[in-house]
Amino acid sequence: MTALAVRRAGRGTGRTAGRPRPWLYLLPAAAVLVPLFGYPLYMLGLLSVFDYRQAQVGGGRPSTFVGFGNYATLFGDARFWQVLLQTVGFAAALVVATLAVGAALAVLLTRVGPVPRTALSLAALGAWAAPAMTGSTVWMFLFDADLGLVNQVLGLEGFNWFYDRWVSFGVVGATIVWHSFPLVMVTLYAGIQAIPASVLEAAGLDGASAWQSFWKIIVPLLRPLVAIVVIQSVIWDFKVFTQIYVMTNGGGVAGQNTVLNVYAYQTAFGSSEYGLGSAVAVVMTLILLAITLLYIRALYRGGERL
Repeated sequence: MTALAVRRAGRGTGRTAGRPRPWLYLLPAAAVLVPLFGYPLYMLGLLSVFDYRQAQVGGGRPSTFVGFGNYATLFGDARFWQVLLQTVGFAAALVVATLAVGAALAVLLTRVGPVPRTALSLAALGAWAAPAMTGSTVWMFLFDADLGLVNQVLGLEGFNWFYDRWVSFGVVGATIVWHSFPLVMVTLYAGIQAIPASVLEAAGLDGASAWQSFWKIIVPLLRPLVAIVVIQSVIWDFKVFTQIYVMTNGGGVAGQNTVLNVYAYQTAFGSSEYGLGSAVAVVMTLILLAITLLYIRALYRGGERL
């Protein structure tokens, strides 16, 4: 190696050594998040490999190690697979609906004046800030069979919106979208505002319509933001609990509206099979991790960076 190469290598090493490693910036957050989430996940996984019931909670009998016995019981239960498919379909519909409503209102915010924009933003933030229990109770009252405003307006006196499986899912889904769309709206609106006006003006001068500008310019530029809200929506909608449990009284008629989170709750606390309920929660966690990793991998293969 020549003296010039040595000097260049030395200068490069000095610059690298003097610059903090990128992962060092993650250490403060990791110091808080790893214990906060790691320990509960560890205990959840540990509990899922034991036969842990009410007798063990009371200290009457020691828990028995069953290995993957709880998972074998779970995967051999036809009810579990039915609830899983129902949860996946319900969550997918919620994600699509939330993105559609949030994106449409984000575009609307860019087209209206300051007063309607402020009113819409405040209304959306009010829905976002409302606790899930409060919002679910309000929507239940609106769709009440006897006193509900919806039945009075539509002339459907005595109609029970929570008797039929799909109608009930529709009402609960509308409640969840009402809670979720403000995040998508605010995030995408901020992204649209960050797009240089000159880019859209150039597209207009080239003859692009508003619809073409939206799909050919705005959507590709917002793809990283869309990835973030999609992942968040998938996680939130897949593990929905409060709205389903409250509005359908624990899963609907004969459990027809049960989703995985409600199924885990009923297994653990309704049947006092805490080990089996923990196994359901572990499976849910693994499914969400797999979905998130696959989506991020697809984005990276497409050349996008979050």
